[in-house]
Amino acid sequence: MKVGLIYTSTTPELIELVEKEVKGQLGEDVELYSLEDPSILAETRDAGYVTPKAAARLIGMYMKAVGKDCEAMLNLCSSVGEVADAAQDAAKYIGVPIVRVDEEMCREAVRQGKKIGVVATLATTLEPTKNTILRMSRECGKHVELVDCLVDGAFGLNQDEFCARMAESIEKMADDVDVVLFAQGSMAYCEEYIAEKFGKVVLSSPRFGAAELKKALVKKGTVK
Repeated sequence: MKVGLIYTSTTPELIELVEKEVKGQLGEDVELYSLEDPSILAETRDAGYVTPKAAARLIGMYMKAVGKDCEAMLNLCSSVGEVADAAQDAAKYIGVPIVRVDEEMCREAVRQGKKIGVVATLATTLEPTKNTILRMSRECGKHVELVDCLVDGAFGLNQDEFCARMAESIEKMADDVDVVLFAQGSMAYCEEYIAEKFGKVVLSSPRFGAAELKKALVKKGTVK
């Protein structure tokens, strides 16, 4: 069985976490077909939104994964998550589901709290993630409040510096929120550190995305 991992940017931490979680759900024998196009995220950051050409390149990666016989795909960039939403009808027709890494995490945040702190290092990730949380809140029939936490200058730091910068920013809102949600999967390695430091529910996406990928394959009948 082969699954597609669709990245718009990668870090060693993100790749390690995603592959660990996916193999934990699907077994060590699963074949991982990874695709990355960093120009998609770069163009989105520069423009402040997902441009038509960036969206087209992402959809092209979905189609390439289909051409390589992937049974399902995991979309790993929250900044372009709404492109995955737009492609769902085609994915259903083709029979190769596209799973958003962050959707179930956002639903869990709504289940866990009424005031949710949304943490990102990229401004372009905040709005799509907040939109997903609000969509989940409507589906759950529950009103939530969202608090932005943009961790400026943290993107690309080493692990120790990144954790320190995250803690410094989250400290400013920690007393005011029930749940801290990491909008980018690459943040996941400091989930436990932040949870222990502030005594809050902290959610990151790779584990949720991997579990949803398995559910999609079970629904399809590929996995029992």
